Amino acid sequence: MAERSSAIFWVLCPKQSLHCYTPLKQQYISNGEICDILAVDDDKGLVILELKNVEDRYLIQQLTRYYANLLEEKPFSQEVDYSRPVRLIAIAPNYHRHNLIDRNHSRLNFELFQFSVEREENSFHLLLQEHGKECIHKKYLIPYEPLETLIIEDVPEPPELLIKWLGGCTKEEQQGFMKVRSKILTCNRRMKEIVDKRSIQYGSGKTKLCAEICFLQKSQKPILFLWLPTPSTYSYFWRGSKKPIVGRLRVWTNGLTISHVGHIPDGFGTMKTKSEWEQIPSEKRPRMIESLSSNSSTSVDIEGYIGSPDSIEKLDFWDVLSDLAIEKWLEKI
Repeated sequence: MAERSSAIFWVLCPKQSLHCYTPLKQQYISNGEICDILAVDDDKGLVILELKNVEDRYLIQQLTRYYANLLEEKPFSQEVDYSRPVRLIAIAPNYHRHNLIDRNHSRLNFELFQFSVEREENSFHLLLQEHGKECIHKKYLIPYEPLETLIIEDVPEPPELLIKWLGGCTKEEQQGFMKVRSKILTCNRRMKEIVDKRSIQYGSGKTKLCAEICFLQKSQKPILFLWLPTPSTYSYFWRGSKKPIVGRLRVWTNGLTISHVGHIPDGFGTMKTKSEWEQIPSEKRPRMIESLSSNSSTSVDIEGYIGSPDSIEKLDFWDVLSDLAIEKWLEKI
């Protein structure tokens, strides 16, 4: 969510952009809920923008809650004149029919815009149009930096699907994914890259995997999974004398490096980091189960998994985890 908001935030909210809005804050937390973008118009009126990558039937209710929370809290009172009308703007690729029903029967005014992306040779443009109107409202050039792929001997060029998925990542994350891929593909001649529509797997067969990359639609980002010792049998603070059990671990990143891991045997699971849970209203959170097993609600921070915090600053977690995954994979082939 944060990466998606950052891109559209830059496009929509420079001072001479959509209706000349001036940005205040992105990912602002109010009463436990996260507002994608807050801005002000030329009259210091508050503007609330909600961004969606997919259709969301509860969009109008979500904006209504933001409206109520912010009017009660009144943040940025130096910049915002709360006597002015609040503008509620949604930007999504399409809208559910319930959105239109909810809007038509609400006392608030909602502005709905649809977006699409148009490619022109080596550049990309974001097209905005008001919902229900055919004419293009605005057209913006999207800042785009192509993925830099170094030519490494014995490493094939990355598949187009992976390049597409990495478009939603930071430059540091892109480099991390590519580093892991290169190390894994060059570790043994039996290592293969298996590509299908939903995942890219690395191993000598479906039952002997070392890594997997899947695309999470909700965040519009790729997620890395590595076959590593499970936290309950390997975590630094819980290591015992028994041989660790290897399982499928999801890897979380913070935009720069790996931040957490968690044992998720299949799919994406429901596990989150503590900070992700804290962004969800308490009444909507499930009963929290904290452990090092796959039944845990929270993931394990990388320091707790790898080793003592005293030595953690100098480590490259992409290297450490990929080396460990390769070591465990070589043991079973």
